[in-house]
Amino acid sequence: MKREVLEVLEKDARATLKQISAMTGLSVKQVRKTIEEAEKDRAIVKYKTVVNWEKAGEERVQALIEVKMQPQKDVGFDAIAERIYRFPEAHSVYLVSGAYDLAVFVVARTEHEVASFVSEKLAALDLVQGTVTHFFLKPYKQDGVILEGEEKVRREPLTL
Repeated sequence: MKREVLEVLEKDARATLKQISAMTGLSVKQVRKTIEEAEKDRAIVKYKTVVNWEKAGEERVQALIEVKMQPQKDVGFDAIAERIYRFPEAHSVYLVSGAYDLAVFVVARTEHEVASFVSEKLAALDLVQGTVTHFFLKPYKQDGVILEGEEKVRREPLTL
């Protein structure tokens, strides 16, 4: 029950209680209660709008920064990850497998702002051993939403 409601909201945070009820077969009251509990438990953390900034007439630079670091005794990567995710430039921070330890997603107005963040804040942290920055050149799809062209509706017809 909870999973179905969350899946609907993840695809469309503007779905109404009535729409979610119709999609899941739950009553509006059950949907409302499920959402309230999910918000309280932080299963729902935020409602989000995906903006195509290029179409809105504003340029944004997006970058993925791979960070190699030395884990700390007794806390591993958590303490340094917290220092990094508290920077306003860091939109998303993930512990990852592979050659690097963290993946940091950054959004800024210019490449210079990203470079300043990396050199003045990120690389300056004691336990950071190295970084690699990848600039995103063109977005095609973000958060499950196709940004170019029109997305085709792929819903099954509703049968009663």
